[in-house]
Order: sequence, then C-alpha cells, then structure tokens
Amino acid sequence: MTYERNQALGTYGERVAAAHLRSLGMVVLARNWRCRFGEIDLVARDGSTLVICEVKTRTGSSHGTPIEAVLGRKATRLRRLAAYWLEVHDIEPLAVRIDVVSVVVPPRGAPHVERVTGVA
Repeated sequence: MTYERNQALGTYGERVAAAHLRSLGMVVLARNWRCRFGEIDLVARDGSTLVICEVKTRTGSSHGTPIEAVLGRKATRLRRLAAYWLEVHDIEPLAVRIDVVSVVVPPRGAPHVERVTGVA
C-alpha cells in the first residue's frame, strides 16, 4: 500500500472513529493534536472524563488486529501525551482514560468499529 493510500485510510478511520464517539454522547475536543512528543489521534470528553483515543484503521487483520497495535511502548507514550495535553490546556478532569478505537474497512460495506476502553 502506498503512503498516500495509508494516509487517506487513516484519515477516513479517524473521521469514522470521531463520529462513533459522538454517537456515544462523547464530545470530541481535538483531532490530530501534535506536540514535540508525538500525536494524539482524538481527544474527547466522556462526562467528566478526558479520553485520549488512539485510532487504528486496517483493511484486514493480516498484520494483526488494530487493538493489538497499541501495546507496551505505544501505551506508555499515550500516557505521557495525555499528561502533556492536560498541562498545555490547563485542565483538571476528574479522570483520564486511554481508549483504542479500531476501524476495519472491508472491501465492501460499512466499516466495523470497535472501542476498547481503559487500555493504559
């Protein structure tokens, strides 16, 4: 897959994930927030909880599931990014949660969206 195609797939997956979070009553505060430490795909509010969302989009599972891609070092980096986001935005939520939203785009039909809460 070419870089441009991967980029387009990722952008599409983030749009689908943001719409999914909104459908659950969450408020999306930021998309693709970047800083010197990395990027947060989606920042949302779920009631009084700040939710840092990693979005993984795939066209299949030959390279593992999107959820499996967020383990170990990636989870540690997301925790660090969450702390920095809070510092920059001077927000003190009651809780912070890191979720993963998996978007699998089949050759035909609607994408399959799955959310796993509290992964890190």
